[in-house]
Amino acid sequence: MPKLNSMTCAVFASSILFLTGCQQIAKPQAQANTPVLEHPSEETAQDVKATNQFQLQGKIGVKTTAQSGSAFFTWVQDDQDFDIELTGILGIGKTQISGQPGNVSLNSAKTGLIQAATPEELLQRATGWQAPITHLVDWVQAQPATTSAQTQQDQQNRLVQIIEDGWTVDLSYNEQAQLPNRLILKQALESGKENRITMVIQNR
Repeated sequence: MPKLNSMTCAVFASSILFLTGCQQIAKPQAQANTPVLEHPSEETAQDVKATNQFQLQGKIGVKTTAQSGSAFFTWVQDDQDFDIELTGILGIGKTQISGQPGNVSLNSAKTGLIQAATPEELLQRATGWQAPITHLVDWVQAQPATTSAQTQQDQQNRLVQIIEDGWTVDLSYNEQAQLPNRLILKQALESGKENRITMVIQNR
């Protein structure tokens, strides 16, 4: 699913690139002691379908053991094409990320133009980080990305936690909304500390 990978990689690559100063991310802690949670039922998984055509506006923050920072984002997804604009990144200014299958690019005054054929390659070039970050498009639509995800639901059958590929994602909702307005992504480290990404969705 290249359209999902491109978009999510762009968000994380650009955020981590500018908010952590290209520092190497520590290896995640093993998940051996992770409790087994329930998988979502078929009915729940179909309550909110990923459309891959949407626009989000909000704020994203990154906090690691080395540094922290935040940026405002506008993310437009149109099937296989996407456009993401980040502003207010530590005074750097606007960062533009765009992509389509086979072509992903990141452009800012600090880095110039970075291009790659795949989102994984872009992330590696921008940050030196390899991580399973391709699931964000599903998570912002209150869905797990794989059948192996461990999940928890609230009384309204909305996903409130997803444990998937080394990340724990906590989802919050406004009143009766079926899509989350806040996601907190946590990656446990061998040191006992964690990397944390907070995404606040202000408008859909």
